[in-house]
Amino acid sequence: MRPGSLAAPLLALLVVCTAAAPASAKTPSPLELRPLHAEPDAARGGRIVDDRGRDVRLRGVNVNALAEYWKGTPFPTVFPFARSDADRMRSIGFNAVRLLLSWSRVEPQPGRYDDAYLKRAAAVVETLRSRGIYTVVDLHQDAWGPTLAAPAGTTCASGFELALGWDGAPGWATLDGGLPRCAAAGIREASAAVRAAWAAFFADAPGPGGIGVQTRYVAMLGEVARRFAKTAAVAGYDLMNEPNAFTAEEQTALSKMYERGLAAVRAGEKRGGGFRHLVLFEPGALWSNTGSGAPPDFKRDRDVVYAPHIYTGGFDGGPITKAAFAVARNEAKGFGGAPVLSGEWGGGPERAGPKGDGYFTDHQRLQDEFGFSATLWTWRESCGDPHKVGDVRAGRVPEVWGEFDVDCRMNRVRGERTAIVGDLTRAWVRAAPGRLARAAYDPSAKTLAASGTAPRGAGDLVAFFPGTPKVKVAGLGRPALVKVPAGGVLVVAAPRGGAWSVSLRPARG
Repeated sequence: MRPGSLAAPLLALLVVCTAAAPASAKTPSPLELRPLHAEPDAARGGRIVDDRGRDVRLRGVNVNALAEYWKGTPFPTVFPFARSDADRMRSIGFNAVRLLLSWSRVEPQPGRYDDAYLKRAAAVVETLRSRGIYTVVDLHQDAWGPTLAAPAGTTCASGFELALGWDGAPGWATLDGGLPRCAAAGIREASAAVRAAWAAFFADAPGPGGIGVQTRYVAMLGEVARRFAKTAAVAGYDLMNEPNAFTAEEQTALSKMYERGLAAVRAGEKRGGGFRHLVLFEPGALWSNTGSGAPPDFKRDRDVVYAPHIYTGGFDGGPITKAAFAVARNEAKGFGGAPVLSGEWGGGPERAGPKGDGYFTDHQRLQDEFGFSATLWTWRESCGDPHKVGDVRAGRVPEVWGEFDVDCRMNRVRGERTAIVGDLTRAWVRAAPGRLARAAYDPSAKTLAASGTAPRGAGDLVAFFPGTPKVKVAGLGRPALVKVPAGGVLVVAAPRGGAWSVSLRPARG
């Protein structure tokens, strides 16, 4: 055996890691979650770092179990989240979940926050933490909120369809002016009522008690931040999912809202006696379709992350290309070179595995190449989700996205989609000492090569490998292997100072 290499016989010495708590003060667990911050860099691209000086990549999946959707079928709109889900995520190698919360549930009445709901969210955060998985708290919305469905008896003009309800804002914050709930060409954002509600939000029109609806929203963000102010397992907050800002005026208004929202989060963290977390901000909803269109810059601190949804090719079956990633990086330069986290990406399940077109593996390859973090849409999708109502009304049996196959005739989970899970279960660097310069995974050979530079004493390298690895390192101390329950292993090695590299490949025999 070469110096600096580990092979199969050493697996007898693996440490079985079952929790994220540090093993001792001197040897923290590789699953321990440290506070994260942003390190902007307009020249090379920003990155997310932890308090041990490591370059951290967040990779994982969206979970909508706590979202409040409009109910348009007899089926539940979401599946519950269980501890076994967190176990499976850990075994796949994920270290991040984008957890959807709904404003309508956080603040069901003006100025009154639902303590039980926020405690449920905190319980999910804790379950994920114990498996070494960060949470991005996502204040989610689609087409404003769940109360804007067309009521019974509505008739729409030619070219319009009855609007469905979606998720996001509570009814008391929905100032739609009584406009028609009909969607042009079936496009949910094109409903006159939806457009009116957004206009009222951007104008901070007065709602209950004469307080502006946007003022209520940013105060709610501050309350959520206060609750998690001391929690390192919360990576940060996504201020709003896919906001409906389409015109130049709306984009400017969106940036002003982000400025207010960021200030509210920081004030909430201070009230909670905590520390600054990452704050994610997204472009308008059209970005997911067009692949470009950042809002104007706004007053901000360093700990912000640009979070477009890189769905390019995901909706229309086309290929994912470098261009979409390059646009995201170039737009991030307009915010001081903020790091990029694609909060959503994905495609139909038929595109995964040996019979697919390589979309899932190509997307992850580009995530590595550009140094982006990303969370897939989605973990487990119910057939009662509003995205599926159109199919049900048309007499079609829907097919859901996500890692689980669901029989939509009865909303019964058949089991995992092994092709998608197989494409997602891959070797990758979770945390790199210093700066990670290169990380390249070969899905056919199942090998990983990564390199970077780090000062002596920086935090350990932590890489995930799904199986039994043969490890070769340079510029790093002797690597240790930490077994992931029901999964692969974490390869852990301390930097010696200067350039380092690691290669992982399947052990033979």
